[in-house]
Amino acid sequence: MPFLTVGAENSGPIDLYYEDHGSGQPVVLIHGYPFNGATWEKQTIALLNAGYRVITYDRRGFGASAQPATGYDYDTFTADLDVLMTELDLRDAVLVGHSMGTGEVTRYLGRYGSQRVSRAALLAPLAPYLMKTADNPEGVDRQVFDGFRMAVRADRFAYLTEFCKTFFNWDENKGERVSEEALRAHWMIGAKSSATAMHDCFAALSSDFRGDLPGIDVPVLIVQGDKDAVLPYPVTGQRLQPMLPTSRLVTLPGAPHGIPWTHADEVNRELLTFLGAMAPA
Repeated sequence: MPFLTVGAENSGPIDLYYEDHGSGQPVVLIHGYPFNGATWEKQTIALLNAGYRVITYDRRGFGASAQPATGYDYDTFTADLDVLMTELDLRDAVLVGHSMGTGEVTRYLGRYGSQRVSRAALLAPLAPYLMKTADNPEGVDRQVFDGFRMAVRADRFAYLTEFCKTFFNWDENKGERVSEEALRAHWMIGAKSSATAMHDCFAALSSDFRGDLPGIDVPVLIVQGDKDAVLPYPVTGQRLQPMLPTSRLVTLPGAPHGIPWTHADEVNRELLTFLGAMAPA
């Protein structure tokens, strides 16, 4: 199992678990909350079959990566990503984020630039700014985030059950777009995260990315469902696209937040077309 060391906590290293498969142009897949790189399986297969080198990694606090008590903010997450990009010496890379992972993509391009990156894809994006403030009246009330933190502190496993249902719009898509087994599998993946990470990441999810957007100078694909119940479409993807002149927005009618699974065919087709590969039939 390959690991990269991105820091230290007391007597132990902070290591990130990653997987690196295939050859060709590198595509880095950055997972959403509160999961890990395993949730990219449908994209990994499609990208490998299309001739790409596919790299996934588990964010600190999640999956097989170290679970430190600190560092759950986008400056640190992005510094971790930069270590991976540098250590693997990735060039002409494509950054693909889903949900929380779109924060790393946005902050990385805004802070570190596009020297190593040629394109980016944001699936169910977090940007531009999720928190409602005086200068961001379109955002979500702070009390919503406080409620999530309280639910995680009270019983994070019960919270995870409800989150997975919201992630998939379970009542609408069960038995059609997502099976009960897939719902359970996502719960099990999410349960591997640390309690600290699940709780503290809500502060990161309310980050303001508006200052990062002017630094993004590569083509960007935005894909989101208009029935996203986790990151509301009017607040995120629909609002983000006009702020990114290099971007194109693809709206999936009726789709939930978990589109890498529920709408894998549509996502993969858009992604491969964006990368210049032959899209699957």
